[in-house]
Amino acid sequence: MRDETINNRSTAAEQPPAAKPVVAVVGATGYLGGRLVRELVARGQRVRAIARSKEKLRCRSGFASADLELAAADAADPAQLRKALQGCEAVFHLVRSALRDPAASSAKDANAATNVVRAAELAGVKRLIYLSGIWNETAVRQSPRLRSQVQVGRILAGGAVPLTWLRTAPILGSGGALFEIVRNLAERLPVIAAPRWMRCPVRPVAVQDVVEYLADCLENPATVGLNIELLGPDRATLSEIIAMQAEEAGLPKRLLVPLPFDFVKLGAYGLSHLTPVPAHLAASCLEGLFAAAAAKPGRGSDVLAVQPTQLRTTLRIAVRKVRQQLVETCWSDAGEMIAPDWLACDGTAAAARGIFECNYRVVLDCPPEAVWRVIRAVGGHTGWFFGDILWRLRGFLDRLLGGVGASRGRRHSKELAAGDALDFWRVLLVEENRRLMLLAEMLVPGEAVLSFSLEPLPGGGCELVQIARFRPQGLFGLAYWYAMAPFHDFLFSGMLRSIARRSACNIRQGPEKFTGGGDICRLPADWGQAG
Repeated sequence: MRDETINNRSTAAEQPPAAKPVVAVVGATGYLGGRLVRELVARGQRVRAIARSKEKLRCRSGFASADLELAAADAADPAQLRKALQGCEAVFHLVRSALRDPAASSAKDANAATNVVRAAELAGVKRLIYLSGIWNETAVRQSPRLRSQVQVGRILAGGAVPLTWLRTAPILGSGGALFEIVRNLAERLPVIAAPRWMRCPVRPVAVQDVVEYLADCLENPATVGLNIELLGPDRATLSEIIAMQAEEAGLPKRLLVPLPFDFVKLGAYGLSHLTPVPAHLAASCLEGLFAAAAAKPGRGSDVLAVQPTQLRTTLRIAVRKVRQQLVETCWSDAGEMIAPDWLACDGTAAAARGIFECNYRVVLDCPPEAVWRVIRAVGGHTGWFFGDILWRLRGFLDRLLGGVGASRGRRHSKELAAGDALDFWRVLLVEENRRLMLLAEMLVPGEAVLSFSLEPLPGGGCELVQIARFRPQGLFGLAYWYAMAPFHDFLFSGMLRSIARRSACNIRQGPEKFTGGGDICRLPADWGQAG
């Protein structure tokens, strides 16, 4: 009997350990999604990161782990979503549109939530976890964006899969929209006019705490089916937070002048010019402040083991991360990265489809690596190498018309990854020491792509090629291209000369204009496929 028992134990010991359950994060390249994926992997979870673009997923910092799967699925496509959720035990739903039109955002988010519920039911998912802003009925009636978040929560709660719904006060942390508003106001304005929305007392939650709350919900079965309200430990107005931020950043004390008005729409428009945050997103932040002003201490958060971070500590951490360029994710990360279909064409086919181009090249006496160090730093504080006043004017006009403008800057001064926001561009492709491709996100009557490419030459040195391609929309698009053509010729030749100078390279030939960019502006065949 003893020998049989030993044999049974030996056999059991030889069995492979049971596979850990897979947890899906839908919206994994967003501000919270990117941080949550890393936190879950650090806790030993098997994670399936889901977003529209595999290329964007593949390039996210910290997304390389044996416990991490990458899956491309659009929440608007039920078939893609069902496939992506197969085999998952739990799903975090962190998809939220940020369109300028609240009605369009609401419809898109409601459709995504409906698809997630159906896909989760068909895939046998055991639980859903969702995060929204904190709300009350008055705030929901007044704010279409908050109303959309509540609608999504109710759609998710109406399905067969149990939902844990976290409702949080405004989130504060490096890279977040609210922190960028606070930081830029503190840095740029010695005297700040303070409407009533700046004097609403709120209890902001540190972004690192929110990520921990989400991860703890997954590990704590007691949270299944709960509605949990998250509030920070300290109560303060936005004016007081700005003053505290100025202290942490070592700035002089700011003078705040109270105003007896709300000016929400006007305030959001003003914030869009004083900060990198566009007006529609700034309005969402302001509406969140009003909704959180009347919030009572959180219900249900006592079942979670997170120790809330003090407000001043939250700001101190955010300031340090910005200064040290350690910001993991940014509010602008959630932008779509959809390449125009004509990028699959070579130069001849593109021309046949009405694609205009402006191409310049220069031959330099140094290796591609020396030039790449300059190119990869484009935008942000570095600027655009030549004619910066024209680039800034273009950004100002774009912001004036309601576009993103150029004030988003860049996530890091030297690092670039696919999906990064870069002033009023979105990074489509980064190939180290070889190629950078940018998609225009400014308001423009058509689709525009700008690319830089480097090719080593047999006798030493390299060729640097800059290509701008544009597919106009209607007569206005045609007029726009021809009106900008003289500026392109002036800027692009000047940019190549400036890049050569900053790289300490001698120019052997050029800059010269040429036609037929060919394959240089094409995406590679494996673009968008996960590794």
